[in-house]
Amino acid sequence: MTGRLVLATRNAHKVAELQRILAGLDIELVGLDEYPDVPDVAETESTFAGNALLKARAVAQATGLPAVADDSGLCVDALNGMPGVLSARWSGAHGDDAANLQLVLAQVRDVPSARRGAQFVCAAAYVDPAESEFVVEGALEGTLAEAPRGSHGFGYDPIFVPDGYAVTTAELRPEEKDAISHRGHAFRALAQVLRGDS
Repeated sequence: MTGRLVLATRNAHKVAELQRILAGLDIELVGLDEYPDVPDVAETESTFAGNALLKARAVAQATGLPAVADDSGLCVDALNGMPGVLSARWSGAHGDDAANLQLVLAQVRDVPSARRGAQFVCAAAYVDPAESEFVVEGALEGTLAEAPRGSHGFGYDPIFVPDGYAVTTAELRPEEKDAISHRGHAFRALAQVLRGDS
């Protein structure tokens, strides 16, 4: 693909991350800061893929340009896959990372380490108003630590230990985390499709 691609976020870090991943494509990637009149889209679907598509469709319709959106979260085995799509507002207030993290820790306090499995999941959706749409997903398997560790990352990173690691994702350097993360997997898969590699 060529031309302008809109990422359905006002988060400059997400825009920069996707710019790195899509390097080599003949596109101009911009965030919603370029389109201040586009309203925020409520995440009302019951799946990550549904929410990502909802946002990408809304942005593509509002701008008339191809759009990319993602939705991601933490799925805890002992909590039947929750908080899942409710990850950002698990404690009630949207985006209160510390409260969300503490609530999950409290909910698994008595769960033995062998049953503290969890996954970070990300769905990335692409919508071209003139052509097509698709969704790709990425996941990172791991376990929950008993207490937060590390100062990098955000959200549930301080309590998530990826399989094969002894440290949390908040203890990894950003480039190490990007190489294995659910978002990294999803956006690299998205880049492959946009390049025509798959």
